[in-house]
Amino acid sequence: MKNLLDLEHKLNYYFNNRNLLKTALLHKSLGNEKKEYKNQNNERLELLGDAVLDLIVAEYLYRNYKSASEGTIAKLKAMIVSEPILAKISRQIGLGKFLMLSKGEILSGGRNRESILADAFEAVLGAVYMDSNLEEARSFALGHIEQYITHIEEDEDILDFKSILQEYVQKNFKTVPTYELISEKGPDHMKEFEIQVVVGNYKEKAVAKNKKKAEQLSAKALCIKLGVKYHEAL
Repeated sequence: MKNLLDLEHKLNYYFNNRNLLKTALLHKSLGNEKKEYKNQNNERLELLGDAVLDLIVAEYLYRNYKSASEGTIAKLKAMIVSEPILAKISRQIGLGKFLMLSKGEILSGGRNRESILADAFEAVLGAVYMDSNLEEARSFALGHIEQYITHIEEDEDILDFKSILQEYVQKNFKTVPTYELISEKGPDHMKEFEIQVVVGNYKEKAVAKNKKKAEQLSAKALCIKLGVKYHEAL
């Protein structure tokens, strides 16, 4: 209970029903090791939190970006509720150390894995919503995410470079980029993928721990090479 109180301080939200917070911290892997958690995990709360976050961010953008088109709002929302942003928020809170994971998940770096951290933030938001109401959930979510909305054009880590590159290439080259897997190295828990993006005679490579990230990095490199003003693409 002391650990949960410490987390509540970090969240700046105090639960009426702390069992909701405890459930939000339960990763499904724990059920593989401990029978009492076999049918308990944070996935239902994560699903709920995802829906609540979508509504809160869409409403915020609708109210504050009055001249933005539907397409621009959709693009901004997708970047704001993306895995990198939510994982970054979880790291700022220190949520990883409070998660209840299996030993195997811990040993493989689960406490710092982006997908787990992002899901955990959504689960906590779902727990806040169930513990209170939409207004409290809105206050909680925006308290952590509003800074990323207002500075999104400065945050290269969350810009969707694949989409930005594709729009630029379609407009200027009348084609689309292609992505090729050049190499895949390392054991399963420490793999590295080298991806090359190709547009006509232009090519750029990047290496990352998953294919999606490598594609984004290679697209970013090619955007830079082509002189794409990606901030103007929002």
